[in-house]
Amino acid sequence: MNLENKIVNAMLENDKFSAWLGIELIDIKPGSCILKMMVKKDMLNGFDILHGGVTFAMADSALAFAANSHGRKSVSIEASMSYIESCKEGDILIAKASETSMTNKIGIYTIEVKNQNDKIVSIFKGTVYRTEKEWKL
Repeated sequence: MNLENKIVNAMLENDKFSAWLGIELIDIKPGSCILKMMVKKDMLNGFDILHGGVTFAMADSALAFAANSHGRKSVSIEASMSYIESCKEGDILIAKASETSMTNKIGIYTIEVKNQNDKIVSIFKGTVYRTEKEWKL
């Protein structure tokens, strides 16, 4: 098993929220990540559509896994999301994180979230601080 898989598995072991979301890791490479999730009834808001915080949380998890995949512990310091399309119960979401820029201290990532019809439902931009702490696995 490669380093990035070991890191994400270690992160997921303690990530109760991602487990509650039902997030499934599809792919992980240094600087990129693909996650999958199904929209459940208890994720809907008062308009009977997916609560924006759930989409944000999924993208935030993709950010965390992609940023940490290089082997240095990295934490989010800024994030924003644009919501383009609403999602309903039963929709399948795919979040794809890609690295835009990485320096010794800062990483910037873009995460596109698409539905089962390959339609973009949201775009997330996140910045991480790259600590000096290495993952020891």
